[in-house]
Amino acid sequence: MKYYYTLLFIVLSMLVQAQTSKGKIINSEGIAISDVYIQNIQNKSHAHSNYKGEFNLESSKIGDSISLFHKNFDEKRTVLSEVGIYTLIPKAVSLKEVVITNELNHLHEISKIDLKTNPVNSPQELLRIVPGLFIGQHAGGGKAEQIFLRGFDIDHGTDIAINVDGVPVNMVSHGHGQGYADLHFLQPETVDNVDFDKGSYFANKGNLATAGYVDFNTKERIKSDEVAIEIGQFNTQRIRGMFNLLSSDKESLYFSGSFLQTDSYFDSPQNFNRTNLFSKYTLYNETSKLSFSVFHFDSKWNASGQIPQRAVDQGIIGRFGAIDDTEGGNTSRSIVNMKHEKQLSENSSLKTNAYVSLYDFELYSNFTFFLEDPINGDQIRQKEKRTTFGLNSEFEKRTSIKNTPFNYQLGIGLRQDKVDDIELSHTANRVTTLQNIMLGDVNETNLSGYANTEFKFDKLILNAGLRYDYFKFDYYDKLSPTYSNEAVNKGILSPKLNFLYKHNDKLQLFLKSGKGFHSNDTRVNVANGGRKTLPASYGSDLGFVWKPTSKLIFNSAVWYLFLEQEFVYVGDAGIVEPSGKTARRGIDLGLRYQFTDWLFLNADYTYTDAKSTEEPSGNDYIPLAPKSTFMGSLSVIKNRFSGSFKSRYLGDRPANEDYSLTAKGYFVSDLNLNYTFKNFTAGILIENIFNTKWNETQFETESQLQGETSSVTEIHFTPGTPFNFRTVLSYKF
Repeated sequence: MKYYYTLLFIVLSMLVQAQTSKGKIINSEGIAISDVYIQNIQNKSHAHSNYKGEFNLESSKIGDSISLFHKNFDEKRTVLSEVGIYTLIPKAVSLKEVVITNELNHLHEISKIDLKTNPVNSPQELLRIVPGLFIGQHAGGGKAEQIFLRGFDIDHGTDIAINVDGVPVNMVSHGHGQGYADLHFLQPETVDNVDFDKGSYFANKGNLATAGYVDFNTKERIKSDEVAIEIGQFNTQRIRGMFNLLSSDKESLYFSGSFLQTDSYFDSPQNFNRTNLFSKYTLYNETSKLSFSVFHFDSKWNASGQIPQRAVDQGIIGRFGAIDDTEGGNTSRSIVNMKHEKQLSENSSLKTNAYVSLYDFELYSNFTFFLEDPINGDQIRQKEKRTTFGLNSEFEKRTSIKNTPFNYQLGIGLRQDKVDDIELSHTANRVTTLQNIMLGDVNETNLSGYANTEFKFDKLILNAGLRYDYFKFDYYDKLSPTYSNEAVNKGILSPKLNFLYKHNDKLQLFLKSGKGFHSNDTRVNVANGGRKTLPASYGSDLGFVWKPTSKLIFNSAVWYLFLEQEFVYVGDAGIVEPSGKTARRGIDLGLRYQFTDWLFLNADYTYTDAKSTEEPSGNDYIPLAPKSTFMGSLSVIKNRFSGSFKSRYLGDRPANEDYSLTAKGYFVSDLNLNYTFKNFTAGILIENIFNTKWNETQFETESQLQGETSSVTEIHFTPGTPFNFRTVLSYKF
């Protein structure tokens, strides 16, 4: 009998241990929360909520104590109940809640606080969230911005990879310049989070990710419908609306649209207008999530272009005048993107996205005025029509080896760009085509695969990755008197090795290193016969993240980057310029401080030394490479009131190789204030609040004005915005 009771006790114990408790986690609005970590406090069993917010917690029964944790919500401790529904409260904006994690991307948690304390109001500001990244607009909002980061004049995107929901923003082998990244199709109001980092240390980042990457993710749901109107100086108006069309635990659908028009602050009205449309549908089930999103934007503008300093000094034009006010252009882009995320098991998942993008571009510019053609002028047209297809897929597995946690990811990617009639022509008054300088078709294909591993020891994380990129560059020259179709194939291996040491919850040290490559235009590669098609880059970061108190966070890194070669396809002239070997080194410093529950300080400083290693000293400067930068803000978030005062500083930098010309620096401050009453929010936006006189873009250019007998090489610039006041009124319902 004794053995019978003993056996019965063992069976009952096994049954209790085998019990599984189910539940669902929601927010205060009843919307399911995925990726919540649920742990049984007694026996340490754990689970994650799926896309419907549901979970199955093994070896648990009603009454057991559990802990619910999610990075965006307050941690909750409760007990398993028969009802099985648990509500989490969103975290307040607080540095106290920022945890020094063991993530390879050491800026991830900081970037989330930055977004909350400094919400962006325009597509241009989306990129400024990256510490040390500066932008310059050449055409009042029409063209993609010029980007500066880590000692690079990135032009419009040559050395930074930008993505939205897995769709690449950069246009390879573009008519105006390699990597051209026009982000104006993305509405700031639809952005949910931003992931970014500097350097080429990540196996899942390949082409263009030399100085770093920026990934934007759009919202899956919106909390409420909203309409807004913005009115400002220079005949500026913007209207927008976001509408919730479906919202349940099984599916969601919303639409967002906006229209902007302005004449801008130039003497010649810019007649700029842009239309943005976006919709996203998401379908959920117990183990997967499927979403479809559609982007569309179109834009057209006139432009005053870059003007020579002598024309302003001589009183020929004012700072906001133009030598050729027939510059301008138009562009459009339509994107369809499908994303699928599948939870294969508790410890494995598969993520896939596939997209197609249709793109048109036409740009008229005049940089040299009457240097080449004293009669008709030197206006050029750059034009293309592009279709881009792509697919990315990543398998992730979490496991352990001899009790050491081990994660790995395996990924593949495909991107193909088919560009028809990519053109550079000499034109007059945007009407007459005087000469076709270059005309052809580009077909560029990039196949990629990578493996990324992560070993988690007690306090140390070892991350090792290997990436392979294969390219096929194909160019059909339509101006050749005989058939000319040239092709180049090339592949490159890019190893990565990173170490993170989490000393405690207040201090993390890291050493990142990796090989990447400088991205080149198809026309550069075929012109060079495949030589140095993918010149390698080698870089390393050594730094730390330190949180000495609950309200203060420091981050710092010293870094080095070497490039074997920097071939540049100059789209404005249709020529190839080799820049040789280069070396960049610098230091990044960051600070986040919370004075009170409602007052925040952000500050970032960078210093960079960028030089050509093959030129004699004194003639080895890299033109327009930023040296010193500073970005800072004071932000207020209190009850119904919010606002921020932002400043940015870009120091003097060389405009040419011997530093005989200087691109002058600037210090500019902006202000935004908002007040919410019931469902209404009223705000003001002021750019350049102190009406600083500054130049947004500057170049060393040789040009000749009408009536001049010889050319002059000097600084040409686009003036930065003067004091610019706008008001915004929005209503949520």
